[in-house]
Amino acid sequence: MEVTHAELDELKQNLDQFFLIVNGMLVFLMQCGFAFLEAGSVRSKNSTNILIKNLLDSFVAGVAYWVFGFAFAFGPGNKFIGYEYFASAHMPDVQFATFFFQYVFAATAATIVSGALAERCEFVAYFVYSFLITSFIYPVVTHWVWSGEGWLSGGMEYDVGKVAYKDFAGSGVVHVVGGTAAFMGALIIGPRIGRFHSESNTTLDIRGHSVPFAAMGGFILLFGFLAFNGGSELSISNPGNGANVALSVVNTIISGSVSAFFTMLLQKTGLFGNQRWSLLTTLNGALTGMVAACAGCNVYYPWGAAILGFVAAICYKITSWLMVKMKVDDPLDAVAVHFGGGTWGVIAVAFLNKDNGILLKWDQESGLQLAWQLAGFVAIVLWTGFLSLLMFGILRLAGILRVSEDMERKGLDIPKHGEPAYPLESYGHGHIEKVLRMVESGQLQYYMQGSAGNDNAGYTQNNGEAANNTVNGSGGGNVVQPGYENPEVEMLQQNPNDYVHHREVENTPL
Repeated sequence: MEVTHAELDELKQNLDQFFLIVNGMLVFLMQCGFAFLEAGSVRSKNSTNILIKNLLDSFVAGVAYWVFGFAFAFGPGNKFIGYEYFASAHMPDVQFATFFFQYVFAATAATIVSGALAERCEFVAYFVYSFLITSFIYPVVTHWVWSGEGWLSGGMEYDVGKVAYKDFAGSGVVHVVGGTAAFMGALIIGPRIGRFHSESNTTLDIRGHSVPFAAMGGFILLFGFLAFNGGSELSISNPGNGANVALSVVNTIISGSVSAFFTMLLQKTGLFGNQRWSLLTTLNGALTGMVAACAGCNVYYPWGAAILGFVAAICYKITSWLMVKMKVDDPLDAVAVHFGGGTWGVIAVAFLNKDNGILLKWDQESGLQLAWQLAGFVAIVLWTGFLSLLMFGILRLAGILRVSEDMERKGLDIPKHGEPAYPLESYGHGHIEKVLRMVESGQLQYYMQGSAGNDNAGYTQNNGEAANNTVNGSGGGNVVQPGYENPEVEMLQQNPNDYVHHREVENTPL
């Protein structure tokens, strides 16, 4: 049976859409990686808060990018911005695969910011910046570079031919945008309580609560970067697509591997660290190498990717060191990973491109390419930095950027969400928490009177022995008998909060 050209074109189109959907799903999984990395890197009292923010990044972006973002990014328009396809109106069906793939990239850009503001950002402020980044700030940059009609991708004609800004998978578009917004947010919101001590000019490391969580999140991100960079080929049906995807994946692995290794060595030397073999620093180094690979992973020789990873490690450590020197608190080192790695990735394209890189040709074209890469980088930083300054500045002036000092000290999980990540009562030590919850809900009196619904099996109002199995912990019952003389029972009846404090001081179970 002979296949017609129309049928062949239809098959190729379906393959390309399937390629985008599958890779988009894998990139979507990176949200899980960010969630675990950030949850493990913050204190346990803020775990639920950072997890819900990572969860909602995908959903806020789902609405914002659908209604506004994709139209600004890929809708027909001018060199600066698109202005069609709002809420998918009049968008061709073949564009939905592109929409999905680009949507998960937008969600990634917003997620970078949540890590830098962790443990002190108001929930309302999170909604505002996540929505604005995915609906406007990031999409406009995307239009400049990836829409096909943007001013950075259009470039200019020279004697050597057309030269334009190149950013294959988003070192600048995604990571410099996210890193710049993260820096401005962390700068304006201020450091966590106790992070920097001005009088002694010292810095306190505020450790996260779970290295295994952070490591698992990092592994998921490393896996996701393979689809992030490989899928940016955007098609698989044309000649050479498969080879380009393979080259992109291989270069991503090499850059990440070399960066992880040299980051670990730099930490061990003590130049930028504590002379220890650090797991988390090594992990961040690997991520920085993959971030740097995004811009040109499709045009490097593997040895070029090794050079890329080596310099990425240095960029990460220097940026992280500078952040501490400037007293800008970034719990996840998000700025160092994404801005540091993204900046080097954008610049490296002009040096390591196997076709016209400065290290291989050293001619006018390669010099012009460097100029365009720098111009694109500066434009992205200025655009994102100015709008982020405006956005976070207004949120701070409005008093809704940062939580109160008291809430920050207590942690955000219980007062903000009522869902501690590790409730004490689940470990068998949560009696105090249980009483506090009953006091707040007004159930304590019913509980003490043996009301229906409590676990009172085997106990009666007239059984004096049963009363021994009550608040004093001598048994498993819940009934407090009227007239049963016990000073602790009286304390609980008269002032439950004093009783809870008494038990905390005595360190005894209720």
